[in-house]
Amino acid sequence: MHPAPINPRDLRVSDAEREHVVTVLQKAIGRGLLDLDEFTRRTDTALASRTRAELNAVLVDLPGITHTDSGPASTRPVEFRNTMSSTKRDGRWVVPRSMRIYNRMGSTELDFTDAVIPHAEVHVEVDLAGGAVELLLPDGASVLADEVNVIAGSVTNKTAAGAGTPRFVVTGSVTAGSLTLRKPKYVRIGNMVVRRPWKVSWES
Repeated sequence: MHPAPINPRDLRVSDAEREHVVTVLQKAIGRGLLDLDEFTRRTDTALASRTRAELNAVLVDLPGITHTDSGPASTRPVEFRNTMSSTKRDGRWVVPRSMRIYNRMGSTELDFTDAVIPHAEVHVEVDLAGGAVELLLPDGASVLADEVNVIAGSVTNKTAAGAGTPRFVVTGSVTAGSLTLRKPKYVRIGNMVVRRPWKVSWES
């Protein structure tokens, strides 16, 4: 007696297939079909998918979106826009391959330490005029920020030199403002872990 055939929807998916779908979702956000929160939720689902049915569910209402392996330049960056206000992203959020930070007399804080980063390289373009932008990068990440143009402002890179991944490539301009790149520092007291910037967690 032959075993029943397996439904193609029940086949297991590989990391490469998950990465492919994340790239398709990034193209969708670049075309305005998804907002950043929808992109984050769907990417979470894609990265946790075990079968083709689960993976394909995040694309079912995105007709006409296909992936061509033409690199990050083919997708419009995800924008963080801030004028005389504050923007903060932390916790478990999904990082797009390419982003643009537009900051006018405000503050933007992006914490990547607990984020899902499904890319080996992340491009960050900064358009900063007044105010401050701070990028908190995960341990093991590397940074290239030599091409940021500074006019009456500052760029402070507190990360150690290295060639780790993910690699953050930071470009753009800073005018009368400050851009800070750093990694967190940790202090362990018994089972308690205190992180600077301030965050307390417990180890089992």
